[in-house]
Amino acid sequence: MSEPSTTITLLTSRSNSSVFCACLVALALLALTPRHAEADEEELRTVAVADPYLEMHTGPGRGYPIFHVVDRGDSVDIVMQRTDWYQVRTSRGIEGWVDQAQMELTLRPDGSEVEFARATLADFTNARWEAGILAGDFGGANIISLYGGYSLNPHVSIEVWGSQILGNFSNGWMGSVNVVHETWPEWRFSPFFTLGAGVIHTTPKSTIIQGDDRTDEVGHVGAGLRVYVTRRFLLRAEYKSYVVFTSRDDNEEVEEWKAGFAFFF
Repeated sequence: MSEPSTTITLLTSRSNSSVFCACLVALALLALTPRHAEADEEELRTVAVADPYLEMHTGPGRGYPIFHVVDRGDSVDIVMQRTDWYQVRTSRGIEGWVDQAQMELTLRPDGSEVEFARATLADFTNARWEAGILAGDFGGANIISLYGGYSLNPHVSIEVWGSQILGNFSNGWMGSVNVVHETWPEWRFSPFFTLGAGVIHTTPKSTIIQGDDRTDEVGHVGAGLRVYVTRRFLLRAEYKSYVVFTSRDDNEEVEEWKAGFAFFF
């Protein structure tokens, strides 16, 4: 819209980019926090090394250096799991990370083979709760959004969104409730469609312009893509087309692009 006091002339404010980055890093650390091994952790807690040696890394990834080797016949305790890496502890109290390929060559105390469940798409489609953070552009302004969702079934979920809109001439916030439909939830690269409604509140910056605060109803349709990365982590990108229902009966249209990540449980 042409006047700075209206909704969609919230122009990009580059000074707020550091706020976006800080929030994204914070949620990334939360999403990637190590998860304890599930279901049969107690049964698999102690395993014996059957390979010539077991290589322990300083972190859960091949980029971390090997700092200790456990010899064949020795036992280790499983402490926790992060995706396909296991944190283990030796009898001397040394802790390190071992990849699943080597862990599958260990044995139970009774000499039987150990089976480790790999992350499958069922881990994604059967998850009930989801939370995430996305950032992007809302009609020329910076926007950062937090959401939480509940899956009614593998195809349909309900999401509640809260967004902060930051512009040069005015700031605002937006809240909405969305229905999301995934046509192919079993795909690792899974497209989705969304439909929702809510409210948007706009506050002009009084040091620049004079204007009244506004609260309007909004509705949107959109589409996006979810990319499942690990057992509990996904990337998400989406586009939404909003209609702002103003009191002046001259409804406004706003386009939004966002990308970010989420974890589910």
